[in-house]
Amino acid sequence: MLTENQLQTLEIFQKSCRRTILEMLKTSQSGHPGGSLSALTYLSVLYAFRAAQTNEPIIVSNGHISPGVYSILAELGVVDKEEVQKTFRQIGSLFEGHITRHIPGIPYGTGPLGVGVSVAAGVALANRDQMVFASLGDGEAQEGQVHEMALLAAKEKLNNFVVFVDYNRVQLTDSLTETCPINITGIFRAHGWNVLEIDGHDGQAIWSAIEEAEKSDLPTLVMAKTIMGHGVPGMEEDGQALKSTWHGKAPKPDVIDEMLSKLELTPEEQSQLEAFVKEANYQPPQPEFIEERSLLAINPGTPNLYPADELTDCRSAYGKALLNLAHENPEIIAGTADVGGSVMTKFVAAELPEQFIEFGICEQNMVSAAGGLSISGKIPFVSTFGAFMSSRAKDQARVNDINRANVKMVSTHCGLSVGEDGPTHQAIDDMGSMIGLFHTGVIEPADPNHCDRIIRYVATHYGNFYVRMGRHKLPVLTREDGSIFFDENYQYEYGKTEILRSGNAVTIVAIGSCIHEALKAREASDVDAEIVMASSIKKFDATLIESLKKTKKVITVEDHNAASGLGGAIAHLAAQEGIAFDHFENLAVNEYQLSGKAPELYAAAGIGHEAVTEALKNL
Repeated sequence: MLTENQLQTLEIFQKSCRRTILEMLKTSQSGHPGGSLSALTYLSVLYAFRAAQTNEPIIVSNGHISPGVYSILAELGVVDKEEVQKTFRQIGSLFEGHITRHIPGIPYGTGPLGVGVSVAAGVALANRDQMVFASLGDGEAQEGQVHEMALLAAKEKLNNFVVFVDYNRVQLTDSLTETCPINITGIFRAHGWNVLEIDGHDGQAIWSAIEEAEKSDLPTLVMAKTIMGHGVPGMEEDGQALKSTWHGKAPKPDVIDEMLSKLELTPEEQSQLEAFVKEANYQPPQPEFIEERSLLAINPGTPNLYPADELTDCRSAYGKALLNLAHENPEIIAGTADVGGSVMTKFVAAELPEQFIEFGICEQNMVSAAGGLSISGKIPFVSTFGAFMSSRAKDQARVNDINRANVKMVSTHCGLSVGEDGPTHQAIDDMGSMIGLFHTGVIEPADPNHCDRIIRYVATHYGNFYVRMGRHKLPVLTREDGSIFFDENYQYEYGKTEILRSGNAVTIVAIGSCIHEALKAREASDVDAEIVMASSIKKFDATLIESLKKTKKVITVEDHNAASGLGGAIAHLAAQEGIAFDHFENLAVNEYQLSGKAPELYAAAGIGHEAVTEALKNL
């Protein structure tokens, strides 16, 4: 039980935090005071009474309540209180409108609702010997991703995972009931969670709920009934009436001054608070933002070498490389969304089940949970079809990108290569979807040997990566003398391009399976074409640039949408390098296709070897 003195200190602590919140809003004149104040009690207990002693991670999924989180960290001396008050939401300030990893005590920055609890589940998966806490808004529970997370936590029996719900019953637009009624406790009980219901402004009830959660063999949801704007006269009354007045609105400066006048600390309270903060001595880890670099501790394993006469698919090469890497590195985790047999993570599942996670048909949760695994020292490879990874889980990949996570997204069945499944499964915009992420590499292999080396590269280099590959089988690429091109001596580097065949008349820049189409066309033509293999549409090297300058005639070939793929990237590169083309032609997918085998679809879309041959004739 908390002592009377501790409970009294908690009240003083919150009062001082409320003052900081109001001072922040006075400066910014924007922000989210209502939820910051309603969640303040349980967040104060978690940070000041728990994490200050244990350094256990707290992931705040409802990231808009940043005033509440920053005020607590300021009160504990983790950040400078005056700086928080004077620079919140201001240009150049680390104290962004939504919580950010730039601040110690915030392991992962959030904003889009639903993401943070999935990240927290990933952290709990990676740290089963440690309690992990998360904060969730009640309206946020309407997000489908939250339900995906709940399924995973129950399946994995994450009894070290506790989620507090700020049940203030008010959303941005209106009350919870008027906006979108939801039975949160009923849903989580149905998902197999331990559910506790408490008064969210009762410090002892919060402390007891934590203790009870530690005893449970299930993940725990603590439904904390709160009042929006709690503790601030002029706001709390609207919260009690379930009005959304103060969800995302700051009071005017003169109104804030009046509110502050009613929240003065006495000298005795100030002295008691200072003694508590000194004793708490909260020292969370400092944030570390790592640029892409080699992970020297990761063993790249032994590359597989596929012989020149072998016909196989890149996805099988991926699965076998991943298995080898997982054997060598216990940090590597393979995950999928009910398609392990298709994306070939099945090899890890069969041999190293402790390094495999089946997420079910929950792609959004999978990618966010992978973010949580990665900030906990794991190296997650998560895989599904490209159509789902790049669209359904794009938001989650974007937030991982902002947080500089270390997630390896490997998508199979990309492009028209998926074949008979039709346009809903033909990912022809996935590279374009990922190219705008500043801290995510984008790669496409050309054959199984290339794929093997690429997978080993992304495993041994820090950073998020999106690797896409098709479904159909490809021959092993060889040099003109018949020797294997990507042989045992080949080392992949991000953005590296390769000259498959030399020439002077035109540069054919192709990527992925379309490299094989370009090769067939060259062999069927008498044009002295140079074939340059790109591995990314985001980064290129001097090899490609020199070829473009030499020929000044270009044909690009890709199994991707013409509007956001290789062709546009090459045109942009040429503009940057001052290269004026005499001829430029982009062979890409310009319309949704129907069902058919990959070669048939390539021919129909104008990206097969027939189309490349015709383009060479028309130079």
